[in-house]
Amino acid sequence: MTDQAGGAKPDLRILPRGYAVCRLPPDRTVAVPISAAFFSVTRTADETSVVCAEEDAPAGAEIEPGWRLLKIEGPLDFSEIGILATLSRPLAAAGVSIFVVSTWDTDYLMVRKEQWPMARDALLADGYQLARDS
Repeated sequence: MTDQAGGAKPDLRILPRGYAVCRLPPDRTVAVPISAAFFSVTRTADETSVVCAEEDAPAGAEIEPGWRLLKIEGPLDFSEIGILATLSRPLAAAGVSIFVVSTWDTDYLMVRKEQWPMARDALLADGYQLARDS
C-alpha cells in the first residue's frame, strides 16, 4: 500500500498495556525502570515530561493515564518526509487526537483508549497494517 505522496505506508505495531503522560517539575530526577519496554523523558526549562506504562508512572507526578501506544516500524531515515503528516491526516478526519514521541529510530503515536476504536478503523481504512506486540 502507498501513501498519498506515492511512498510505501509504514507498518504500525500496537504495544500492549496502558500508557500515561506525566508531568514533573523541571529539576526532578527520574529513574528509568530497567524492565520498561517504553519509557521516554523530556526535560525543558519549564517541566520534565515522562511517557511510560501506567504502572511505571513516577510518584508525585501529575499523571494523565489512559493511552494506547502505536510504534511506526523503523528504523526511519531522517530524510523521510511527511510520515507523521500522512498518519495524522486520517486520524484527524476521524476526530482522533494524538500525542507523538520521537526517537532516533522511529516515532510513536499515542491515542486515548476511548478513541482507539475510531483510530484503528481510520488507519485500517487508509491502508495501514496494524500488528500486535505480544
